Amino acid sequence: MPLLDHFHPPLDRRSWRSFHTIWIAQLVGNLNLRPIPYGFLAESNVHIGITVAADVVAFEEDSPTGGGSNGAVATEVWAPPRPPLAMAVDFTKLETFEIRIYDRDRARTLVAVVELISPGNKDRPEHRRAFLDKCAAYLREGISVVLVDIVTARRHNFHKELMELFACGETAESAIRTDLYAAAYRVRQVGERTQLEVWPEPLALGEPMPTMPLWLTESLCVPLELEKAYQSACKFAGIR
Repeated sequence: MPLLDHFHPPLDRRSWRSFHTIWIAQLVGNLNLRPIPYGFLAESNVHIGITVAADVVAFEEDSPTGGGSNGAVATEVWAPPRPPLAMAVDFTKLETFEIRIYDRDRARTLVAVVELISPGNKDRPEHRRAFLDKCAAYLREGISVVLVDIVTARRHNFHKELMELFACGETAESAIRTDLYAAAYRVRQVGERTQLEVWPEPLALGEPMPTMPLWLTESLCVPLELEKAYQSACKFAGIR
C-alpha cells in the first residue's frame, strides 16, 4: 500500500484522527507480538485536546455532630488564597499520537517514544514549541525518539528545528528537505562526549514507507515497521 494523502480529498472525508489511532494500535501490536523482547512493553498514548478533571476526595471524619463513636474532631481543611492570575487557555489542539516503550525490568522506565505528528502539532507557534520541547526533553533523558510526519495539510519541519535547538549544524538541519519524513534519534555516550545519532528518511506520497530503527538500550535496537502497520491500518479503516 503506497503512502496516501489523508488530509485532502478524497480521503479527508474520513477522519485522519481515527486513522492515526488505528495506525498507532497496529504499531503497538506489531511491536509487542514480535520485535521487542520480553521485559519491554509498548503502549499507546493518544490524547486529542485535554480533559481536566478535579480529584474529589471525601474525608469521612468522625466529629461530635457526625455520629462518630470515638468523639474525634474533623480535621480542618486548609483553603488556599484565590489565584492572583487566572486566564483562559486553549488546549484543544494539543494532540498526542504516541507510542511509549517501557522497560518493565527497570520499574517501567520509559526507553523509547514514537510520535505520529498531527496537524495540531504544527498549527500555532505555541503548539509547535510544546511539541519540540517534549521531543527534546525525551532525548535529554536518554529516551530514543522516532518522528513520523505524513501531514500534508500544514508544513513544518520539526527535524530542522530539533537540530537547531541542539546546535547540530547546517548539515544535520538540512538532512531532511522533504515535507514528509520519518526520523529516528538516540543519544548515547561516546567516551566523554554526548552524541546525538539520527536516521533520517524522506517519505513521499505513492511510495512505501521505511522500517526505522527503534533503540531500546545502548545495544538493543528493534525494527519499527511503518509500512507493515500502515497496510494493516488502511485495511482496518476500509481504505483500499
